[in-house]
Amino acid sequence: MARPQSPDYDKRRDAIVAAATHLYARQGFQGASVADLAKACATSKSLIYHYFPSKEDILYEVMAAHLEALVDAADDVMRTGDARERLHALALAFMRLYEDAQDSHKVLLNELDNLPPGRRAEVVRKQRRIIAVVESLVREIRADAGPAMLPLTMLFFGMINWTHTWFRPGGAVSAEELADLAVDMMLNGLETMKL
Repeated sequence: MARPQSPDYDKRRDAIVAAATHLYARQGFQGASVADLAKACATSKSLIYHYFPSKEDILYEVMAAHLEALVDAADDVMRTGDARERLHALALAFMRLYEDAQDSHKVLLNELDNLPPGRRAEVVRKQRRIIAVVESLVREIRADAGPAMLPLTMLFFGMINWTHTWFRPGGAVSAEELADLAVDMMLNGLETMKL
């Protein structure tokens, strides 16, 4: 007979993921052991392994949870408005997510190679889905971009994806203002560039 699941199973599992996110962002995946994670959670290694079969499963969960939030935001944004409005809404949604998930974002950007190939492919598929959303918006704004379509799309991500390295919530510029700046630069560039 299977052992019944604890009523606080999800809460404990989420707490492990939150602690791992912080630990991996600070020490890197390779630099943080399961023993370090157990210590951060004030629990035992065996309890960590009760919730996750391997350290890589924890890493995947950190990335998957963050990506799901980004995918959901992208899906929500694509429902209304013209391409310019959707690009602005998307930048704003992403910056708000990044503001509250700087550690998750850092882990996603820096630790992908530590996932096993199958899990890495799942993460890359989700990333490509998000990239496709932005690429579709760029295509609506500048259908004549041709071979520059993907580079233009990636330039947008280049503006916002690395803000975790310098952006500080509560600083001189808010997440909303930063999203405005990124979209204004992107739109002005898209609308005035010569192809």
